[in-house]
Amino acid sequence: MAPPAEITIPTTSLYTPPDGSKPYTLYNITMRLPLRTYVVQKRYSEFATLHSALTSLVTVPPPAPLPAKSWFKSTRNSPELTEDRRRGLEAYLRAIAESPDRRWRDTPAWRAFLNLPSLNSASNSAASVRAGYGIPNRDAANVAASQDPGTWLDLHAEMKRDFQEARRCLARRDAATENAVALEAGSAAKKALVKAGGLLTCLRDGLKTMEDARRLGDGEIRRRKDLLAAARVDREDLDKLSSTISATAKAAARGGVPSTADKAALIGNAATKGRGRVLGAPLPETEQTRELDNEGVAQLQRQMMQDQDNDVDALAKIIRRQREMAEAIHVEVEEQTRMLDHVNSQVDVLAGKVKVAKNRAGKIS
Repeated sequence: MAPPAEITIPTTSLYTPPDGSKPYTLYNITMRLPLRTYVVQKRYSEFATLHSALTSLVTVPPPAPLPAKSWFKSTRNSPELTEDRRRGLEAYLRAIAESPDRRWRDTPAWRAFLNLPSLNSASNSAASVRAGYGIPNRDAANVAASQDPGTWLDLHAEMKRDFQEARRCLARRDAATENAVALEAGSAAKKALVKAGGLLTCLRDGLKTMEDARRLGDGEIRRRKDLLAAARVDREDLDKLSSTISATAKAAARGGVPSTADKAALIGNAATKGRGRVLGAPLPETEQTRELDNEGVAQLQRQMMQDQDNDVDALAKIIRRQREMAEAIHVEVEEQTRMLDHVNSQVDVLAGKVKVAKNRAGKIS
C-alpha cells in the first residue's frame, strides 16, 4: 500500500478576481507524493462544500471538525483569523489523510478536491503523477509553490527535467532522417523550453519573496541563486540550439525537397560554394558541422567559445562566492578563538580568586 500523501498548508494568498469583485483568501495546499509535489489553491467555501459532500457520502462526519465560519471578521482584514483558520484547515485535511479509515479518502469528492486521479482511472500512473493530474490553475499554483522553501526545490527539479526533455528532443531532431520526425521533435523541444522558462521566472520571483521575508539563511539564498544562474545558462544554450534549423527541417519547410544550396552545404561542394571543405581533414565531420558551410562552422566555433566563456564566468562567480563564504567562516573562527582565549583568561583569574578565598577561609576556621 502506498504511503499516505503528506498534506500541509504552509501559506495563504489574497486573490483579487479580474471582474472587480471582492478579494478573498486562498489556502495553498501542498501535496507531497512519492513522484510529484504540487500546490492546490482553495478558498474556505470550497472546504465547506467538501465537508458537506464527505459527510453526505460517508454518512458520518470526517475525523476532525471543519473550522467554524466567522460572521463578524474577515480573513482579508484579520491576519490572526487567517492564521487560525490556516492551522485548522491543515489539521482537518491531515486528519482525513492519516486516518486508518479510508472511507473519506476513497470518495470522488476528496480526490477531485485535491486533483487526484480517480481510483478506477487509467491515468493513475507515474506519468499522470508527474504531470500533476491536470491542475486547472497551474500558473497560480506554481507561484504559490515557489514561495515555499520545500516546494521551491521540487519546482527546480521539474525545470531540470524540462531541460533534459528539450535536450532529448533536439538530439532526436538532429538525428532524424524524415521531415515529419524532425519537425515534431523541434516543436517538442520548443514546448519544453517555454515551460522551463516559465518555471525559471517563477523560481526567481519566489526566491526574491523568500529572501525579503527572511525564510531562508543567507548561505541557502546564495546557493539557490547559483542554481538559477546555472539554469539561465542552460536555457540560453538550449535556445541557441533550438533556433538552429537542420537541413532536413529546411527541406520540410519548402515542401520536402532539399535545394541545391542545401546539398552543397551538406557535401561542401567547392564548385557551388566557391570554397569547399575537405571532409575528414584535419578532423572528421560531426553531426553539427556536416550540414554547415565554412562560414557556418566558423559561427558555430564562435558560439561554442562564447558558451565556454559564459560557463567560465558563471563558475568564477560561484568560486568568488565560495571564497567570500570561506573568508567569513575564517573571520568567525578567529572571533570564536578570541572569545575562548578571553574565557580561559577569566577562568584563570577566577581560579586565583577562589584559591585566595579558600586560604582565607582556612585561616578563619
